[in-house]
Amino acid sequence: MPDLGKYADTVLSAYAASLFLLVALVVLSILRGRKVRAEMEKVEKRMSRNG
Repeated sequence: MPDLGKYADTVLSAYAASLFLLVALVVLSILRGRKVRAEMEKVEKRMSRNG
């Protein structure tokens, strides 16, 4: 790891915040995708019943 000197706390906290936000975006995207997929399956079932 490079020597960050007096800025180590700032840089490392920025890395941590960025990593947290990226993980949160991925998790939220996956959850939303599951929700949308479930809704689309319900609509497709309803449409196939109605012809």
